[in-house]
Amino acid sequence: MQIAAEGRTDIGNVRKNNEDAYLVRIGLPLFVVADGVGGAAAGEVASQLFVSSCEQEFEAAGESPSDLSALIERCFQIGNRKIIDHARSAPETQGMACTAEVLTFSNNEYIIGHVGDSRTYLVRDGMISLVTKDHSFVQEQLDRGLLTEEEAENHRLRNAIHRAVGFEEQIQVDIIRGRVKDGDIFLMCSDGLSDMVSDEDLLALASAKGDVGRRADALVTAAKMGGGRDNITVVLCQVVVQPSLAQKLSQFLGLERVP
Repeated sequence: MQIAAEGRTDIGNVRKNNEDAYLVRIGLPLFVVADGVGGAAAGEVASQLFVSSCEQEFEAAGESPSDLSALIERCFQIGNRKIIDHARSAPETQGMACTAEVLTFSNNEYIIGHVGDSRTYLVRDGMISLVTKDHSFVQEQLDRGLLTEEEAENHRLRNAIHRAVGFEEQIQVDIIRGRVKDGDIFLMCSDGLSDMVSDEDLLALASAKGDVGRRADALVTAAKMGGGRDNITVVLCQVVVQPSLAQKLSQFLGLERVP
């Protein structure tokens, strides 16, 4: 399996500082998006602490960790502890936290860790689907049938979240696994992108021709043109699944494709 990936972050049109952070490490492989919560410099500290914790844990795990779900869980637990400890040692940062997405791949499978309202989308076969579910008040109301999609898009509490890294001593992490298909594109982003750009436009820009870096740039530009009311961060990962030896031989001999 081969991965082409790029990340971009931008302060947007309104905010005075960028509280988002991201990581792209194809060799590990590890891809992270974190969106800081807490205002001033505190949110920026929280997101950077989380990203660096993930990188350290994956590097320490070596080339072939036995349980990637457990490794991602550990990234969140250690990141959570570091953010809480930092806030206790620096009272001016009390209340800081971050939402976070962590993505890795192994044996033609993807594994995602998710907390908060940053998102991971999957673009496959010309369609886009949201893999994660927001940990937010509005999402809960949607799940209960108390809000329509249109009402949710414009709700005054749209950005009120009930789960984030650094909020509480114990953190609950959504771990999502699935099979990778050749050509899959994973779009990870902070809500500064998803709130400003429609799913239709996310699909068009993420799957456009050209390298993933140019597509990531286009997504950031679209969010800024849409208002850019928040920091904007995106990581795009496109996957090429290598065919097996049997598949290669089948193709070479002109036989029916081996599944």
